[in-house]
Amino acid sequence: MRKVEEEALSRRRPRFLQTLSRERERVFFALRQAKTKVGDTIERIDVAGIPCMAVSNAAARLPSPLWSDVAIAVLAVGAIAGASLGATGTTDGWHWLHWVCKPLTTLLILGMTLRAEPPVSPRYRRWMVVGMLFSLAGDVFLMLPQDAFVPGLVAFLIAHACFIKAFLDDSRFAERPLGMLACVAYGALNLWALWPSLPAALYAPVVVYVLVLAGMGGQAVVRARRHAADALTRSSQWAMTGALLFMLSDTLLAWNRFRVALPLSALWVLATYYAALWCLARSVQRSGQAA
Repeated sequence: MRKVEEEALSRRRPRFLQTLSRERERVFFALRQAKTKVGDTIERIDVAGIPCMAVSNAAARLPSPLWSDVAIAVLAVGAIAGASLGATGTTDGWHWLHWVCKPLTTLLILGMTLRAEPPVSPRYRRWMVVGMLFSLAGDVFLMLPQDAFVPGLVAFLIAHACFIKAFLDDSRFAERPLGMLACVAYGALNLWALWPSLPAALYAPVVVYVLVLAGMGGQAVVRARRHAADALTRSSQWAMTGALLFMLSDTLLAWNRFRVALPLSALWVLATYYAALWCLARSVQRSGQAA
């Protein structure tokens, strides 16, 4: 009797294995389709047809957008507090807090730029990254104990030129001139008001800087108007906000340095500066995606 049952079981086994094989093939096909939709979350399927889930090392190392923004805000507050509370003429703990937090804040914003996916374009991201690297250099020059205003000015001038280059990736220079003219007029008005207070040695570099800064702000407005109702609307709006905040930050810095001492100047200058960089970093990402 046992032998008869074993023979019957052996006859049914190939049919069972065939059914199992077909089910595995269907599961495998479904998982392959899922993999094409979600990317590389499913890395492999083992011999039993069970998906092995894994997150890439690069993705695992990247902080979430929320934690990145919180870290940027905390470091920015540290940079502002250090600049505001440090005693003049001495090197104390507040100065060290400022010297540590100021470049680290810019570095984290630079990380946002590198992490943004999908980017508007590789070229746009590349020029934004280069511009932020020169902004980082400008940060370091302007926070040094000795006066390195001109090297800082040159570093930021190159940064603005890089931002203009990024904006020109998907727009033409001053193609809709009203925004450009408004920014140039704003720069000229500030230059006229500050001119009597400027040292003669800074006339030429400041004029060039104001023209490039106004050109950067103006081209951002031009780009925002060009992409007012397409896939780059959000990117262009973030970029325009960042560029105009950059102009405001530099205006406050110039007036505080050359014209009149502003109350809580470090707060207003650095808060608008970091907000400007953050917005520019957000502009690297296409619409509909979180940074």
